[in-house]
Amino acid sequence: MIKVKRLNGKEFVVNCELIQYIEETPDTVLTLTTGQKIIVAESVDEVIDKVIEYKAKILERKSNAWGKEV
Repeated sequence: MIKVKRLNGKEFVVNCELIQYIEETPDTVLTLTTGQKIIVAESVDEVIDKVIEYKAKILERKSNAWGKEV
């Protein structure tokens, strides 16, 4: 899950596993695998960075749970 903001500045959380693709039109639009489209204030690069950070945290927690590095 990643935190993003609507154009009005209100934060909400998106399951990044459901993001099918991201486009700038010029607003950033997330299209989910469900077909739902969400416009967010972040740039495409910012959304990508948030997804990478989220996935890195998962790997870190997994490696800590097993007591070794991945």
